[in-house]
Amino acid sequence: MKQLKNLAFLAVGFTICLGLKSCTQPSQIATQSTNQLQGKLVLTGSSTVAPLAAEIGKRFESKHPDVRVDVQTGGSSRGIADVRTGVADVAMVSRSLKDEETDLKSFAIARDGIGIILHKDNSVKSLSNQQVLDIYTGKIDNWQQVNGNNAPITVVNKAEGRSTLELFLNYFQIQNSNIKSSVVIGDNQQGIKTVAGNPNAISYVSIGTAEFSLNSGIPIKLLPLNKIAATTENVQNQTFPLSRPLNLVTKNQPQGLKQAFIEFAQSPQVHDIVQKQEFVPISK
Repeated sequence: MKQLKNLAFLAVGFTICLGLKSCTQPSQIATQSTNQLQGKLVLTGSSTVAPLAAEIGKRFESKHPDVRVDVQTGGSSRGIADVRTGVADVAMVSRSLKDEETDLKSFAIARDGIGIILHKDNSVKSLSNQQVLDIYTGKIDNWQQVNGNNAPITVVNKAEGRSTLELFLNYFQIQNSNIKSSVVIGDNQQGIKTVAGNPNAISYVSIGTAEFSLNSGIPIKLLPLNKIAATTENVQNQTFPLSRPLNLVTKNQPQGLKQAFIEFAQSPQVHDIVQKQEFVPISK
Protein backbone atom coordinates (compact mmCIF):
# COMPACT_ATOMS: atom_id res chain seq x y z
CA MET A 1 0.00 0.00 0.00
CA LYS A 2 2.86 2.38 0.88
CA GLN A 3 4.47 1.69 -2.51
CA LEU A 4 1.18 2.49 -4.26
CA LYS A 5 0.98 5.82 -2.40
CA ASN A 6 4.53 6.68 -3.46
CA LEU A 7 3.74 5.85 -7.06
CA ALA A 8 0.61 7.98 -6.92
CA PHE A 9 2.65 10.88 -5.48
CA LEU A 10 5.21 10.58 -8.28
CA ALA A 11 2.45 10.49 -10.89
CA VAL A 12 0.90 13.68 -9.52
CA GLY A 13 4.33 15.32 -9.44
CA PHE A 14 4.97 14.33 -13.05
CA THR A 15 1.58 15.75 -14.10
CA ILE A 16 2.36 19.06 -12.37
CA CYS A 17 5.71 19.21 -14.13
CA LEU A 18 4.03 18.69 -17.49
CA GLY A 19 1.55 21.43 -16.71
CA LEU A 20 4.35 23.84 -15.90
CA LYS A 21 6.32 22.71 -18.99
CA SER A 22 9.51 22.53 -16.90
CA CYS A 23 10.78 21.20 -13.59
CA THR A 24 14.15 22.95 -13.92
CA GLN A 25 15.79 23.89 -10.65
CA PRO A 26 15.87 27.67 -9.82
CA SER A 27 19.61 27.92 -10.46
CA GLN A 28 19.15 26.34 -13.88
CA ILE A 29 16.33 28.75 -14.68
CA ALA A 30 18.55 31.66 -13.73
CA THR A 31 21.34 30.33 -15.91
CA GLN A 32 19.05 29.91 -18.88
CA SER A 33 17.61 33.39 -18.39
CA THR A 34 21.09 34.92 -18.04
CA ASN A 35 22.32 33.15 -21.17
CA GLN A 36 19.55 34.81 -23.15
CA LEU A 37 21.49 38.10 -23.04
CA GLN A 38 22.36 39.14 -26.56
CA GLY A 39 23.34 42.20 -28.54
CA LYS A 40 26.21 44.67 -28.79
CA LEU A 41 27.45 47.14 -26.20
CA VAL A 42 29.49 50.14 -27.34
CA LEU A 43 31.77 51.75 -24.73
CA THR A 44 33.76 54.91 -25.52
CA GLY A 45 35.88 57.27 -23.43
CA SER A 46 38.81 57.18 -21.04
CA SER A 47 42.04 55.55 -22.21
CA THR A 48 42.72 54.68 -18.56
CA VAL A 49 39.51 52.69 -18.21
CA ALA A 50 39.53 51.19 -21.72
CA PRO A 51 42.05 48.34 -21.19
CA LEU A 52 40.26 47.35 -18.00
CA ALA A 53 36.82 47.51 -19.64
CA ALA A 54 38.10 45.51 -22.60
CA GLU A 55 39.31 42.65 -20.37
CA ILE A 56 36.07 42.71 -18.38
CA GLY A 57 34.22 42.67 -21.69
CA LYS A 58 36.08 39.57 -22.85
CA ARG A 59 35.11 37.70 -19.69
CA PHE A 60 31.52 38.90 -20.00
CA GLU A 61 31.42 37.68 -23.62
CA SER A 62 32.75 34.28 -22.55
CA LYS A 63 29.76 33.94 -20.23
CA HIS A 64 27.31 35.29 -22.81
CA PRO A 65 28.25 34.06 -26.32
CA ASP A 66 25.57 36.18 -28.01
CA VAL A 67 26.98 39.46 -26.61
CA ARG A 68 29.71 41.64 -28.12
CA VAL A 69 31.44 44.43 -26.17
CA ASP A 70 33.07 47.09 -28.36
CA VAL A 71 35.53 49.34 -26.47
CA GLN A 72 36.84 52.57 -28.03
CA THR A 73 39.01 55.30 -26.52
CA GLY A 74 39.03 59.08 -27.09
CA GLY A 75 38.96 60.55 -23.59
CA SER A 76 36.37 60.89 -20.83
CA SER A 77 34.77 63.93 -22.49
CA ARG A 78 34.20 61.95 -25.68
CA GLY A 79 32.55 59.20 -23.66
CA ILE A 80 30.20 61.67 -21.98
CA ALA A 81 29.32 63.28 -25.34
CA ASP A 82 28.76 59.90 -27.01
CA VAL A 83 26.42 58.70 -24.27
CA ARG A 84 24.43 61.93 -24.39
CA THR A 85 23.95 61.65 -28.16
CA GLY A 86 23.35 57.90 -28.17
CA VAL A 87 26.52 57.06 -30.12
CA ALA A 88 27.67 54.90 -27.19
CA ASP A 89 25.76 52.80 -24.68
CA VAL A 90 28.25 53.35 -21.87
CA ALA A 91 30.91 56.03 -21.27
CA MET A 92 34.22 55.22 -19.62
CA VAL A 93 35.08 58.16 -17.36
CA SER A 94 38.20 58.33 -15.18
CA ARG A 95 36.95 61.04 -12.81
CA SER A 96 33.88 61.98 -10.80
CA LEU A 97 31.00 63.54 -12.69
CA LYS A 98 30.96 67.33 -12.91
CA ASP A 99 28.05 69.46 -11.63
CA GLU A 100 26.66 69.77 -15.15
CA GLU A 101 26.81 65.98 -15.60
CA THR A 102 24.92 64.87 -12.51
CA ASP A 103 21.86 64.00 -14.59
CA LEU A 104 23.86 61.01 -15.84
CA LYS A 105 24.25 57.73 -13.94
CA SER A 106 27.75 56.82 -12.73
CA PHE A 107 29.03 53.45 -11.48
CA ALA A 108 32.54 53.05 -10.03
CA ILE A 109 34.41 49.89 -11.04
CA ALA A 110 37.89 50.72 -9.62
CA ARG A 111 40.14 53.47 -8.26
CA ASP A 112 43.38 54.84 -9.66
CA GLY A 113 45.96 57.53 -8.92
CA ILE A 114 47.84 59.96 -11.14
CA GLY A 115 51.61 60.02 -10.83
CA ILE A 116 54.54 61.97 -12.24
CA ILE A 117 56.86 59.83 -14.35
CA LEU A 118 60.47 60.28 -15.50
CA HIS A 119 62.85 58.07 -17.43
CA LYS A 120 64.43 55.51 -15.09
CA ASP A 121 67.91 56.90 -15.87
CA ASN A 122 66.98 60.43 -14.81
CA SER A 123 68.94 61.14 -11.61
CA VAL A 124 66.11 63.20 -10.08
CA LYS A 125 64.45 61.16 -7.32
CA SER A 126 61.73 63.57 -6.23
CA LEU A 127 60.13 66.91 -7.02
CA SER A 128 58.13 69.20 -4.78
CA ASN A 129 54.70 70.36 -5.90
CA GLN A 130 56.18 73.81 -6.55
CA GLN A 131 58.96 72.34 -8.68
CA VAL A 132 56.45 70.39 -10.77
CA LEU A 133 54.40 73.55 -11.20
CA ASP A 134 57.49 75.56 -12.19
CA ILE A 135 58.53 72.91 -14.72
CA TYR A 136 55.11 72.87 -16.35
CA THR A 137 54.91 76.68 -16.49
CA GLY A 138 58.42 77.05 -17.92
CA LYS A 139 60.05 78.69 -14.88
CA ILE A 140 62.31 75.65 -14.60
CA ASP A 141 63.49 74.40 -18.00
CA ASN A 142 66.69 72.48 -17.22
CA TRP A 143 67.08 69.40 -15.02
CA GLN A 144 70.18 70.98 -13.47
CA GLN A 145 67.87 73.42 -11.65
CA VAL A 146 66.38 70.52 -9.67
CA ASN A 147 69.63 68.65 -8.97
CA GLY A 148 69.58 66.71 -12.21
CA ASN A 149 71.82 66.59 -15.26
CA ASN A 150 72.50 69.63 -17.41
CA ALA A 151 69.80 68.94 -20.00
CA PRO A 152 66.67 70.76 -21.21
CA ILE A 153 63.38 69.41 -19.85
CA THR A 154 60.88 67.94 -22.31
CA VAL A 155 57.46 68.74 -20.85
CA VAL A 156 54.76 66.25 -21.87
CA ASN A 157 51.17 67.40 -21.40
CA LYS A 158 47.80 65.76 -22.01
CA ALA A 159 45.37 66.86 -24.73
CA GLU A 160 42.13 68.71 -23.97
CA GLY A 161 39.25 66.46 -23.00
CA ARG A 162 41.39 64.05 -21.02
CA SER A 163 40.32 63.64 -17.41
CA THR A 164 43.95 63.10 -16.38
CA LEU A 165 44.65 66.65 -17.57
CA GLU A 166 41.67 68.04 -15.66
CA LEU A 167 42.74 66.37 -12.43
CA PHE A 168 46.36 67.47 -12.87
CA LEU A 169 45.29 71.09 -13.45
CA ASN A 170 42.92 71.03 -10.49
CA TYR A 171 45.49 69.54 -8.12
CA PHE A 172 48.25 72.00 -9.05
CA GLN A 173 45.80 74.92 -9.38
CA ILE A 174 46.96 75.89 -12.87
CA GLN A 175 45.30 76.83 -16.15
CA ASN A 176 46.11 74.71 -19.18
CA SER A 177 46.91 77.88 -21.14
CA ASN A 178 49.81 78.53 -18.73
CA ILE A 179 51.49 75.18 -19.39
CA LYS A 180 54.59 75.36 -21.59
CA SER A 181 54.50 71.92 -23.14
CA SER A 182 57.02 70.44 -25.55
CA VAL A 183 54.78 67.50 -26.49
CA VAL A 184 51.01 67.00 -26.25
CA ILE A 185 49.83 63.41 -26.09
CA GLY A 186 46.47 61.65 -25.88
CA ASP A 187 46.45 58.49 -23.82
CA ASN A 188 48.59 57.09 -21.02
CA GLN A 189 50.52 54.74 -23.28
CA GLN A 190 51.66 57.64 -25.46
CA GLY A 191 52.92 59.44 -22.35
CA ILE A 192 54.78 56.36 -21.16
CA LYS A 193 56.33 55.72 -24.59
CA THR A 194 57.42 59.35 -24.85
CA VAL A 195 59.17 59.30 -21.47
CA ALA A 196 60.64 55.84 -22.03
CA GLY A 197 62.18 57.08 -25.27
CA ASN A 198 63.44 60.42 -23.92
CA PRO A 199 65.63 60.52 -20.76
CA ASN A 200 64.85 64.25 -20.35
CA ALA A 201 61.05 64.01 -20.50
CA ILE A 202 58.48 64.40 -17.73
CA SER A 203 54.83 63.40 -17.86
CA TYR A 204 51.90 62.42 -15.64
CA VAL A 205 49.87 59.25 -16.16
CA SER A 206 47.68 56.69 -14.47
CA ILE A 207 49.59 55.02 -11.62
CA GLY A 208 48.00 51.69 -12.51
CA THR A 209 49.11 51.95 -16.13
CA ALA A 210 52.60 53.10 -15.08
CA GLU A 211 53.05 50.21 -12.62
CA PHE A 212 51.87 47.76 -15.24
CA SER A 213 54.48 49.19 -17.65
CA LEU A 214 57.19 49.10 -14.97
CA ASN A 215 56.47 45.44 -14.33
CA SER A 216 56.77 44.85 -18.07
CA GLY A 217 60.29 46.31 -18.12
CA ILE A 218 59.49 49.74 -19.58
CA PRO A 219 62.29 52.18 -18.48
CA ILE A 220 60.27 54.69 -16.45
CA LYS A 221 59.89 55.53 -12.76
CA LEU A 222 57.14 57.05 -10.65
CA LEU A 223 57.99 59.99 -8.38
CA PRO A 224 56.43 60.46 -4.95
CA LEU A 225 53.92 63.26 -4.46
CA ASN A 226 54.02 65.19 -1.18
CA LYS A 227 56.62 62.61 -0.08
CA ILE A 228 54.07 59.81 -0.54
CA ALA A 229 55.05 57.00 -2.91
CA ALA A 230 52.95 56.73 -6.05
CA THR A 231 51.70 53.15 -5.65
CA THR A 232 48.38 51.39 -5.99
CA GLU A 233 48.76 50.37 -2.34
CA ASN A 234 48.72 54.04 -1.30
CA VAL A 235 45.78 54.68 -3.59
CA GLN A 236 43.97 51.84 -1.84
CA ASN A 237 44.70 53.12 1.66
CA GLN A 238 43.77 56.63 0.48
CA THR A 239 47.04 58.26 1.54
CA PHE A 240 48.07 59.22 -2.00
CA PRO A 241 46.85 62.78 -2.62
CA LEU A 242 45.92 62.51 -6.29
CA SER A 243 43.48 59.69 -6.95
CA ARG A 244 40.19 59.21 -8.76
CA PRO A 245 37.35 56.76 -9.39
CA LEU A 246 37.16 54.85 -12.66
CA ASN A 247 33.53 54.89 -13.74
CA LEU A 248 31.07 53.51 -16.22
CA VAL A 249 28.45 56.14 -17.06
CA THR A 250 25.05 55.87 -18.72
CA LYS A 251 22.47 58.42 -19.83
CA ASN A 252 19.63 56.80 -17.89
CA GLN A 253 19.26 54.13 -15.24
CA PRO A 254 20.69 51.08 -17.04
CA GLN A 255 18.47 48.14 -17.88
CA GLY A 256 18.85 44.84 -19.68
CA LEU A 257 22.25 44.24 -21.23
CA LYS A 258 23.75 47.50 -19.93
CA GLN A 259 22.62 46.73 -16.39
CA ALA A 260 23.98 43.18 -16.55
CA PHE A 261 27.38 44.34 -17.83
CA ILE A 262 27.75 47.11 -15.23
CA GLU A 263 26.76 44.80 -12.38
CA PHE A 264 29.30 42.27 -13.64
CA ALA A 265 32.00 44.99 -13.87
CA GLN A 266 31.33 45.93 -10.23
CA SER A 267 31.29 42.37 -8.95
CA PRO A 268 34.02 40.33 -7.23
CA GLN A 269 34.07 38.19 -10.39
CA VAL A 270 36.40 40.75 -12.00
CA HIS A 271 38.54 41.82 -9.01
CA ASP A 272 41.41 39.72 -10.33
CA ILE A 273 41.29 41.64 -13.63
CA VAL A 274 41.27 44.97 -11.78
CA GLN A 275 44.26 43.95 -9.67
CA LYS A 276 46.17 42.50 -12.62
CA GLN A 277 45.99 45.91 -14.28
CA GLU A 278 47.31 47.52 -11.08
CA PHE A 279 44.05 49.27 -10.15
CA VAL A 280 42.22 49.12 -6.83
CA PRO A 281 38.98 47.08 -6.79
CA ILE A 282 35.79 48.66 -5.52
CA SER A 283 34.10 46.78 -2.69
CA LYS A 284 30.34 47.18 -2.74
